[in-house]
Amino acid sequence: MYVYEIAALAAAALWAVTGLIATTPSQHLGAIAFNRYRMLMVFAVLAAYVTVVPGWGSIGSAHLLPLILSGFIGIFLGDTALFLSLNRLGPRRTAMLFSLNAPISALLGWIILGETLSGQALAGVLVAFAGVILAIGFGKRRSQLHQWEAIKGPLWIGLVLGLAAALSQSVGSLIARPIMEAGVDPVAASALRIGVAAFGLTLIAALPTPMVKAQKPMTLGVGIGVAMTGIMGMGIGMTLILFALSGGEVGIISTLSATTPAIQLPLLWARTRECPALGAWIGAALVVIGCALIFGV
Repeated sequence: MYVYEIAALAAAALWAVTGLIATTPSQHLGAIAFNRYRMLMVFAVLAAYVTVVPGWGSIGSAHLLPLILSGFIGIFLGDTALFLSLNRLGPRRTAMLFSLNAPISALLGWIILGETLSGQALAGVLVAFAGVILAIGFGKRRSQLHQWEAIKGPLWIGLVLGLAAALSQSVGSLIARPIMEAGVDPVAASALRIGVAAFGLTLIAALPTPMVKAQKPMTLGVGIGVAMTGIMGMGIGMTLILFALSGGEVGIISTLSATTPAIQLPLLWARTRECPALGAWIGAALVVIGCALIFGV
């Protein structure tokens, strides 16, 4: 009966898990190299699938430029900023910041597309932002020593990168929305968007700058981690969300898919043996409540 809702929760759980899996290979390779390998792997799988199905024919000439732009902003810029933030702030803070893509999307839809933003939705935006601020400011106890709770470099840089990731994701989704409403095959659209990101990251890798190169050699364990984050997060996770939206109510599905920060907390507890601080739990709960208000659940 609740198959679509279960799919949305499963996607949120996969994103929570991949956020933890990605931490080690991303720090090993560097954010840009990690994201390049990840995109190339996922693109190869999706492109092969769409070619066999086939699904490329659903993308018309009028769809190409918006999808390319959506892939550049939402995936190339967004995912790169996301993993740069992950390397600086750790999985918990990064997941909280990235969860702001829901309220940011609501605000952008109101400002750019003229969509209605009720008083309840505006309250939801403020509650979600308050939850993130609370979780960032009071989400760690002094007794927590695990490296994932350590902040590497200036805090403000990590915060800017996390917010940039959320904003890029929102802008990319807004650009792609009318294309998807036109009936384009979602897997084909995803393959094209990811292909754009993979191409851009490959071009960057050719630059004579150490930052864009792999920081350490690829190993079997790191390669498995990269593949798992791509297949689980971008492959299965996004497919589950598209399936959930095909039959579930948008508000409920969007809210359930925004539970990633809350789901990640017990996973972090199990992995690090350190219970997250009270501020982290309250902040994650406020993010979910805020998304529920935004989408009228």
